[in-house]
Amino acid sequence: MNAGDALPPLEIEITRTLIVAGALASRDYQDVHHDPEAARAKGSPDVFMNILTTNGLVGRYLTDTFGPQARIHKVAIRLGAPNYPGDTMVLRGTVEEVGADDTVVVRITGDNGIGRHVTGTVTLTAPGLADPHQGIGSVTVTLREDDPR
Repeated sequence: MNAGDALPPLEIEITRTLIVAGALASRDYQDVHHDPEAARAKGSPDVFMNILTTNGLVGRYLTDTFGPQARIHKVAIRLGAPNYPGDTMVLRGTVEEVGADDTVVVRITGDNGIGRHVTGTVTLTAPGLADPHQGIGSVTVTLREDDPR
């Protein structure tokens, strides 16, 4: 893995259930995240995703990509276009730097049908990142000496 490497994209369907469940799970009881009439009264066409749900989806994207051994150390994100029900957000990442200590900095973007929902950087570590023989999602296979292959 090297600086400049693109991570595979992750498409996430934005459902009303995802928006409401994310708000409740993060104890964000603001009505704009669960009540469509209240959201419209405040100028939004519908309920919209909160930043904590977005933060969780960014973390999921990186642990899906780097594996369950990945440890996220720093997340710095900023929201832009809202995520509304019925849309799809596509998360993408680009490696900015890889350290000798298995630390990687990834630039994250997430786009939906109306624009860029999220931008930011995430710093994480995962065993084997600095190993040039390991790639994203790689698998190490050890053959037995008695294996005929």
